[in-house]
Order: sequence, then structure tokens, then C-alpha cells
Amino acid sequence: MNKPSKTPKQIERHIKGIANHRRIEILFVVAGNSEITLEEIADKLSCNIKTTSEHTRRLVQAGLVNKKYRGQAVMHTLTPYGKIFHKFIKVFSYSQEY
Repeated sequence: MNKPSKTPKQIERHIKGIANHRRIEILFVVAGNSEITLEEIADKLSCNIKTTSEHTRRLVQAGLVNKKYRGQAVMHTLTPYGKIFHKFIKVFSYSQEY
């Protein structure tokens, strides 16, 4: 059974989710630190907590990052699509222009 392909609108949602250098940095931090808190992300990037919160929220809306509540803490992990985009960006960043 073949899965239906994503519509251009669905693809746009994911791409817009990473269309910012700070969100790409957050995606990489979360990829390297599963179940990381917002405070830890902000600390690793030396970034304001409110800025980090907004960018993380957009990554969650784009379906690239999951939030899981543990008591007072909110843990962040990559979704399956987040893992795909992380891998794509990693490969893309090392590719040569021909």
C-alpha cells in the first residue's frame, strides 16, 4: 500500500518552520540533546529565553519538534519529520554547488 504524497501546502508548512537561522540552530540542538528543556536550549545557544520560546513554538507548529511535559519541565524532542529535516540540512550544508 503506497502512502499518499504530501501536498505542496503540507511541505510549505514544514519548510517555513525551519526558514530561520535560529530555528535551524534549535533543530540541531534538539537533535543532539533528546529531551532538552527550553532553558537548556537557550543556554546552549546563548539566546534570550523569550526568543528561544517563540522559535521553538514555531518548530512545534511546523510538526518538527515535540513537547512533552514532565512536571514543571517541558522536554523537547524531534518528530520523525524533524529528523528528516535535520538529516537533509546536514547533507545540504556540506554539498557543493555544481
